[in-house]
Amino acid sequence: MAVFIRPACGSDIPYLYEICLKTGDSGKDASGLFHDPLLLGQYYGAPYFFYDPSLCFVAEDQGIPQGYILAAAETRDFNRWMEQVWLPPLRRRYPEPYPRERIKSPFEQHLVLLLHQSLESSEPGYWSSYPAHLHIDLLPAIQGQGVGKMLMHTLLDALDRRNCPGVHLGLSKSNTRALAFYQKEGFSELQAHELWLVLGKSRVPIAP
Repeated sequence: MAVFIRPACGSDIPYLYEICLKTGDSGKDASGLFHDPLLLGQYYGAPYFFYDPSLCFVAEDQGIPQGYILAAAETRDFNRWMEQVWLPPLRRRYPEPYPRERIKSPFEQHLVLLLHQSLESSEPGYWSSYPAHLHIDLLPAIQGQGVGKMLMHTLLDALDRRNCPGVHLGLSKSNTRALAFYQKEGFSELQAHELWLVLGKSRVPIAP
């Protein structure tokens, strides 16, 4: 296997949705949890490409994207764009209350509610030191082979060129495999909640 890391392009959008869904249950396949297979990617995948494709990279194997890393360099600006551009049509497509027959699981219900929550209502203190945020997901076929590290270093290099002081991410406490990966990559805990954590990494020179 020869995985190729490259910038994302428009033709990757369907794969972003697919990868997001197939890794959406704390790294496991969430397909069985959604009546609408696009819903998860509507929030955690596609908007990053449409906001700033220069911080979106895919891991391609034999011509097919099998993983990605997506980021926004300034979370405050990204959230403002989400509120003004991305979320309004989604809130019309997924109205609240949403028909119960279209809800397959509590997770899907949570995503519908999330679409209707304001992203500009609060600003955590760590944003000033860690303004960027990211999402990284890999399908099982390319896991455990150093691809996550390659994607992470590609993104961190791009953020470094922008003089970004730090990056953060959120993850479920149950996703112990991902937590171990982030800790190995130099991320540390910024906040702890009942079911999830916020980790951050300061901008430092990237080792070859």
